[in-house]
Amino acid sequence: MSVQTLYTAATGMTALETKLDVVANNLANVSTTGFKRSRANFEDLFYRQLKLPGTPDAQQNLTPTGIHVGLGARVQSTQTDFGQGALITTNNPLDVAISGPGFFQVIDPSTGGFMYTRAGNFSINANGQLVVGSAQIGRIIQPAITIPQDATAISIGADGQVLVQQPGNNQLQQLGQIQLAKFINPEGLLHMGENMYTETLASGTANLNIPGLQGVGTIQQSNLEQSNVEPMRELVDMITTQRAFELNSQAIQAGDQLLQTVTNLRRF
Repeated sequence: MSVQTLYTAATGMTALETKLDVVANNLANVSTTGFKRSRANFEDLFYRQLKLPGTPDAQQNLTPTGIHVGLGARVQSTQTDFGQGALITTNNPLDVAISGPGFFQVIDPSTGGFMYTRAGNFSINANGQLVVGSAQIGRIIQPAITIPQDATAISIGADGQVLVQQPGNNQLQQLGQIQLAKFINPEGLLHMGENMYTETLASGTANLNIPGLQGVGTIQQSNLEQSNVEPMRELVDMITTQRAFELNSQAIQAGDQLLQTVTNLRRF
């Protein structure tokens, strides 16, 4: 029935609209530090079975395929691609990037809970604590690291050791250790905005490790990880999504025209 055509095509348009939203968000964050692109996955809906496979005909022969009509599509999930982004040198000693898997663990002062991020654009708050730069709130790195006011140089090693040099002392003094969190299913993390994630039952609990050990990445000082969004890839996705949306709208127009034809036939 053409009425079903209208509904089926409408489900496709709704799903494609969501995909376009995902693509638009990827493009909007093409320059966001540590951003990971998302992908919309689709699935087909329930099928109307007009004739089941294996149904015997008049001669008791089994039909090989049957007759079924699909009822459309919907968004199954949006998957995050945690692939490595390119590293760019900034020459800022408080900028650090993760080369490989892992997340920085921070504490959110407003809730007291842990959050996780790939963005390593660190700064120092009024108490000298190392925090993740944010326009809203400074989230303190965990374990906490406090930088002395008289520090003349800061060194962060590949293994996450934080060292500083102070006046009158030529030796670097160790202040603390940056640790990286690893999840068995990072795609299960909840996106919170501001480059932050929180753990869920799907992601599993955070497993803290020293950088370079137990399968986590290493630290690269004076570098930042760029977004892993590929603009050309997103543009191709945007164009194909737009075309598919138009095709579904044409299916709705065709179904509407069929209904008009049937309605006109009833007048005679």
